[in-house]
Amino acid sequence: MKTILSTLLFLLSFSALASSGIKLEKADIDLSDTVSLERGAKYYVTYCLGCHSAKHIRYKRIAMDLHLDEQEILKHVAPIGAGIYDQMHSAMNSHDAEKWFGTTPPDLSLIARSRGADWLYSYLKGFYEEKNKPTGVNNAIFKDVAMPNVFWQQQGTQSAVLETVDGHEVVKELKLEQAGQLSPQEFDKMVNDLVNFLVYVGEPVQLERQKMGKYVLFFLLMFTGLAYLLKKEYWKDIH
Repeated sequence: MKTILSTLLFLLSFSALASSGIKLEKADIDLSDTVSLERGAKYYVTYCLGCHSAKHIRYKRIAMDLHLDEQEILKHVAPIGAGIYDQMHSAMNSHDAEKWFGTTPPDLSLIARSRGADWLYSYLKGFYEEKNKPTGVNNAIFKDVAMPNVFWQQQGTQSAVLETVDGHEVVKELKLEQAGQLSPQEFDKMVNDLVNFLVYVGEPVQLERQKMGKYVLFFLLMFTGLAYLLKKEYWKDIH
């Protein structure tokens, strides 16, 4: 059974690597950068919330963690009509989503934990033009994805440079064909802010957990020392 599972995992990992010759880019994640998180929250509401909910977070929690006034969150981040205690729900209902896209767009509350920040960062930058697709684009990281490139105006138009590997065409690199509203550096920063926010949404208490973890490890170290000294005291007369 172990051999079978190992073989399956190897084949799956190989097929994932073979689908694209592009390596994942490194996302610059900093959950202490509240300015970046606020920008990321704005981008999420503007470009993602129309289809994707993030129902595990409330605007109230975002205001608390980012040390922002509740009215500021409602005015500059949340969509019109949202309340401070509302979850980040998409306006699109599941019936319409399934009719238009064939499936309901997933909730993205835990996407950063399941996929990883680097994968998300590379995926959002990985759209390229392919006119025979229903949306007119494909993705170098997620082949044949049904999602359109919602950042095409900011990023511009990319084309794929293909190469043949083991009889299959794979994406070697992406080439910017038409510039967007943002420079490549500005667009990278925009995507990074969005990914930073999604990492935060996946675990809002991550910084608190890491801080508390240091005290827990210190306590365990001290307790281990005391337990060892106590053990020596009890067993000193036993040979």
